[in-house]
Amino acid sequence: MELSHEKLVKITSQLIYWIKKMIVKTGGNKAVIGISGGKDSSIVAALCVEALGKENVFGVLMPNGIQKDISYAHEICEHLMIKKIIAPIKSMVELYHHILSAIDKEIINEISNQTKLNLPPRVRMTLLYAIAQSIDSSRVINTSNLSEDWVGYATINGDTAGAFAPIGLFTTDEVIQIGRYLKIPEKFIIKPPEDGLTGKTDEDVLGFSYNTLNKYIRDGKIDDPVAKNKIDKLHRESRFKFSPIAMFNADLPINLN
Repeated sequence: MELSHEKLVKITSQLIYWIKKMIVKTGGNKAVIGISGGKDSSIVAALCVEALGKENVFGVLMPNGIQKDISYAHEICEHLMIKKIIAPIKSMVELYHHILSAIDKEIINEISNQTKLNLPPRVRMTLLYAIAQSIDSSRVINTSNLSEDWVGYATINGDTAGAFAPIGLFTTDEVIQIGRYLKIPEKFIIKPPEDGLTGKTDEDVLGFSYNTLNKYIRDGKIDDPVAKNKIDKLHRESRFKFSPIAMFNADLPINLN
């Protein structure tokens, strides 16, 4: 959705105020953010700088071995003048692989590809929380956007976690517009989004463009029936990722529909 200048001014000022209120509500005053160098983490970091001051924002870089675009993460931290923490995760991921490989082959014959893909985001989030709990009054800030979450392109207890999600209800194109309003350098905004794990862009993995997805989310319009069916299926089957854990209540009737 194209946002007018007036709408961008209003939304951005409201976002900054909301972040201030949410940090206080959670009992904190500092932000810890996983920095990839892409638009989402860059823009969330910029919003937190506006809300909390650069001295209260910590950017955490967590490469899993060689990360070809790690320079982007370094550069956005320098641009925003925030404190930078470099915490490689390769050894931690390899330790999990070693432990899983040692399990009885009758139980786990081999580590699944899904496990290999989801381990790094979970390790990163565990590390972010460890860092945040060791920096007085700091909170982990989620950097997911609505487009990714709509189709469940997220790892439970990985990039779905955080104290709160400033851009969680904005599509990728709306996030880009907010970034441009905040004067984030264009190189960070237009960088093709990728998970940093598969070597593919998000759109390659998903099989449709964010432009197609965003129009469907906001306007309900989509020309490609194959893409529509895939988006609907991904959305329907991923809602559990964003719901509170279900708890049995003996006083309520059971409805499994």
